[in-house]
Amino acid sequence: MKVIIMAGGYATRLWPLTKDNPKPLLPVGDKLIIDYILEKMKELDLEIYISTNRFFASHFKEWARDKNITILVEETLHEGEKLGTIGALDEVVKKLGLDDYIIIAGDNLFSFNLKDFLNKYNGKTLIAVYDVGDFELAKRYGVVLLEDERIVDFEEKPVKPKSTWASTGVYIFPKEIMDLIPEYLNEDSKDSPGYFVQWLLSKGIEIYAYRFDDYWYDVGSSDSYLEAMKTLLKESHIEEIQISPYSKIIHPVVIKKNARILGRSIIGPYAYIGEGSIIENSDISDSIIFKNTVIRNSTIWRSTIDKKCEIRNLELKKSLVGGHAKIQRGD
Repeated sequence: MKVIIMAGGYATRLWPLTKDNPKPLLPVGDKLIIDYILEKMKELDLEIYISTNRFFASHFKEWARDKNITILVEETLHEGEKLGTIGALDEVVKKLGLDDYIIIAGDNLFSFNLKDFLNKYNGKTLIAVYDVGDFELAKRYGVVLLEDERIVDFEEKPVKPKSTWASTGVYIFPKEIMDLIPEYLNEDSKDSPGYFVQWLLSKGIEIYAYRFDDYWYDVGSSDSYLEAMKTLLKESHIEEIQISPYSKIIHPVVIKKNARILGRSIIGPYAYIGEGSIIENSDISDSIIFKNTVIRNSTIWRSTIDKKCEIRNLELKKSLVGGHAKIQRGD
């Protein structure tokens, strides 16, 4: 059995934040999204691979430099060329051969133990499912209908969901299912895991569910990104910084090295301040500020601000600001 983390997407729903940053390498608290996934794999003792695109390959190779992980690169450079998850899995099988695979979406943050998930595997396709608890919310996901532990129906982003149990992008596909991928793709089918699962069910193939609770985040929007940080940031991580005696930190926060907290600033709760950023006379909470950004005389709430921005004399709420932006209101 092998583990493949799927990280070949271009995360267009989070642009401009992910225009130059692969989503799995975004910080959540004191770690990156993909680090949380990797931590859960420590007990599995399996070969780990990451499937990504040519555009982001160098980012993952740098991250994986001191890790026992192999990077598989698909030859795409932009959204219009991407293979999709099932197409990328087809390439994986061509490179690595048929085997049972644990497949994990690289933007997934989940609470369950992967060893427990693997222990539930009975040789049949297994999907981790989470009850989102709301039929309107369920419309965003692949929705499963269950009979005990079996999945008897699967619908991708249904208009009228039959349940609130959502597929979370964590699967085990046995090798005989991986062997069916070329047949599925040859039928000109939609290239996503949900539609592949629907196709498998239409062929009478047994599929089972692994149910879990606590938390699950598909980091596909700024809101889900910030909510994930609030859930996973349990304690503060403050590196070597400069901070004014008139500033206040409300825990938990992450403040990276060489950041400068100046004047009468309030940082937190649930704030991430990137390396080398300058915060002066500003209040920042429920927000993520990337490195080398300058914020002066501003209030930032539930917002994500990319690297090397300058924000002055503003009140920003529920905003997503791309890198190198300069925004200010006159003094």
